[in-house]
Amino acid sequence: MDFKMQYNSQLEELIMPEYGRNVQQLIREAQKIENEAQQRAYCDEIVILIQQLYPQSKNIEDYREKLWKHIYRISKYQLKALPPSGERPKPEDERKKPELVPYPATTSRFRHYGNNIVLLIKKAVTMEDGPIKSGFVHTIGSYMKLAYRTWNREHFVSDEIIKGDLATLSGGKLNLDDHFDIDSLSNNGRPKNNMSGSNNRPNLNNNRNNPNNPNGPRNNNGPRNNNGPNGPNRNNNNNNNNNNNNNRRRK
Repeated sequence: MDFKMQYNSQLEELIMPEYGRNVQQLIREAQKIENEAQQRAYCDEIVILIQQLYPQSKNIEDYREKLWKHIYRISKYQLKALPPSGERPKPEDERKKPELVPYPATTSRFRHYGNNIVLLIKKAVTMEDGPIKSGFVHTIGSYMKLAYRTWNREHFVSDEIIKGDLATLSGGKLNLDDHFDIDSLSNNGRPKNNMSGSNNRPNLNNNRNNPNNPNGPRNNNGPRNNNGPNGPNRNNNNNNNNNNNNNRRRK
């Protein structure tokens, strides 16, 4: 008996391999149906079959409409039946180009400051003159110097550079005073460190000389006083007790 072997390489190429060859053959049978209503009913049964094969995908939004598009794609868009949506899929819908994402236009010369600085400067320009605006501009200058130091740690950052960049970014509408020190704004809020630390440290000498201390007070020379419960006299008391016990046993 002769067997005629068929290899997958000799068969029709699978357009969507995830659905398998049997689904593709069913769609080929649907293409042979001339009646549009019967063809649509046949395709509905194919959609139900695919849903049974992949039940985990039922919760996807518009899943049936997506399956109808896949059926049209496998049939090479040669079906007469319309999908339930009423729109016939087209080959151009397979590869839709995404819309271009608009990127904010930034000044390439001052990228090291970031786009937030530009937004803060625009807000400061619209503010009314007064102490609030002046403090806001000083804060912007302090942040600009901090950002400049982040990207230029090896070079010294002078206040003149920050003041010039602030005037350039604001179009000459914001200016810092020549005698204003930008670093003074950041240093005002810092707590002062107590280098000596004498006020915060406990006085250990007073605790050691306290008579209520269970470890016994210490003399100036360092050894503990013999009167303490943990002092050297404790050993003598223990020896006396042992001698008394031995004498009692001999009697």
